[in-house]
Order: sequence, then C-alpha cells, then structure tokens
Amino acid sequence: MNDRPAVLVTGGAGYIGAHGCKALQAAGFLPVVYDNFSTGHRSFVTGPLVEGHLHDRDALASAFRQYPIVAVMHFAAASLVGESMVDPHKYFANNVGGTLALLDAMRAAGCNRLVFSSTGAVYGNADSKALPETYPCQPINPYGRSKLMIEQMLDDHRRAYGVGAFCLRYFNASGADASGSIGELRDPETHLIPRAMMALQGHVPDFAVFGDDYDTPDGTAIRDYIHVTDLAAAHVQALTLLLAGHAGGSFNLGTGHGFSVKEILATIAAVTGREVPHRIEPRRMGDPTYLVADPSAAREVLDFKPSHSDLETIVSSAWAWHQHAHPRRSAA
Repeated sequence: MNDRPAVLVTGGAGYIGAHGCKALQAAGFLPVVYDNFSTGHRSFVTGPLVEGHLHDRDALASAFRQYPIVAVMHFAAASLVGESMVDPHKYFANNVGGTLALLDAMRAAGCNRLVFSSTGAVYGNADSKALPETYPCQPINPYGRSKLMIEQMLDDHRRAYGVGAFCLRYFNASGADASGSIGELRDPETHLIPRAMMALQGHVPDFAVFGDDYDTPDGTAIRDYIHVTDLAAAHVQALTLLLAGHAGGSFNLGTGHGFSVKEILATIAAVTGREVPHRIEPRRMGDPTYLVADPSAAREVLDFKPSHSDLETIVSSAWAWHQHAHPRRSAA
C-alpha cells in the first residue's frame, strides 16, 4: 500500500498541472490526476488517474473515497482569453461552476486544503508598474473575471468553513521541463513562445504579432514570463504551508520583469539562430498593454525564488521540447 500523502490534481494532464504532479512526486507526495482530457494529454499523466469532469460529482466522490486525499491542487479550467470574449458562458460554467462542484466534493470528504491556479489577468489593464496583490482587481475579460470570482468564493469558504486556500496568480507560464517529457501542447496553440516555435518549424503559416501600437517602448505588449518549473515548485511550497496550518491567501507568481513581444522574438532568434517569420495584426480584444508581477509577497511567504525563469532558459527549454519531445511535431 502506498503510504505517501495523496494530492488530487485537477487538470493534472495539462501543461501546468503535469509539471505540478512531477514536483509533487519529487517532494514525496502521491499525485492523483483528475482530468477529462478535453485539453490534457494521457502521456503527461504522473501517478494514478481518475477520469472525469469537474461537474461529475460521482467521479469526484469516487476519487476522494479511493485515495487518502489530504489536499487538492486545482488547475482545471478553460483558459483562452480570446475565446472567453466570444463564449463567456463556457468560462463561468466551467471555471466557476466546476470549482463549486469541487468544493462541494471536498466538504463532503472532509478535505479542506486547496491550492488554486489563478492568474495575473485578475488585475486587468494595469499601469506600467509591477503589480502588488493590493492593486485593484478589474479584469477586462471573462477568463480573468471567472478566476477572480473563484478567489472571492475561496475567501468566503475560508471564513465560513475553515478552508485553507492559496490562490496563486501567475503571469505568463512558459518553458518546458528539463527532461523534455512535458511541454506546451495545445490545439489550437495561442501562446506566444510555443506558437513562434511552431512557426519556425513550419507548422504555423500565419504567425502574427497582435498590435504594435501599444503605449510601450517598442509598441508591443509587455508581459512577465515565469518558467513552469518555478510555478510548480511554488505550488508544492504552498501545499506544505497549508498542511502546516497556514490559512493561505492570494499571491503573485512572476519575476517582476516585463518583456515585450518583440523582445521575446529577438530572444528566440538568438537562441535558435533563426528569425521568426511574422506579420502585424490589430490588437486582440481583452489583451492588456502591460502585465508584470510584484512577487515580493510570494518571496516572503512562499520563499519563492525563481531559478529557471531567465528568458534564455525559458526559450531554450521550450525550443528543446519542440525539437525533440513534442508528439504533434514528430508526427508532422
């Protein structure tokens, strides 16, 4: 019998969730993957698997009965900003409704610790300063609003039911596992770095930079890029604190440094030795100009010290994944 403490990982077959499972396993936990494979991948699964949707109360209850779950890491969500603008109902039903169903299952099972995958999108169209957690949350798209609603729900559950919950607001998750076994694999792919690399490989004939008229030094939007391995480590540290009795809270996970789209493309060119073919398109709805974290609170509370998040490491690890370990590419 496995005597490792079990952690239910919703969305554990996805990009960030799978990295979280790997970090859990390395830290001595048993990750129990809960996924419906709407966007996740069976090849990413680490540990036991329970297949189901967040709204499937029977499947959730079965997972809690089958394993001695001490906490939940909640990654499962619809997460495309552009899609959320045209299909907001999907985002509130999946993200908010699904989380309510998960919280019901947790209460029924007597599990009261949760690490939640939130986002810097809760802040909206912020100014050019690095954002502390005290910055007003005014999301400008349904994706960000759904995540903020969940944070507010968790605040209420903390007060009413004693749920310990960390809401980790990460910014642009990027990079790939050093082993090359896990990377960004979506269909369609919408994120800048993997999409640029697909363009280099000839798999994306229409790679576009959306907007070169932002109020930034080079006219393109600025983001804070954080390596997914550093994100996973922060989730394990948050879990460890919850198990020690910490009540949780909302924390930014980023580097505190922003890079423009053009700077990212220049770094990709430097790492790969190839210029990314692209064209300029109008801005997309729901995209803020500038989104950079102030991670000082996470550094103090979570001992969050990113060690993989310099831009060259992010790009190099992602390029290695796309060249050698990406199933869709090798099949192309």
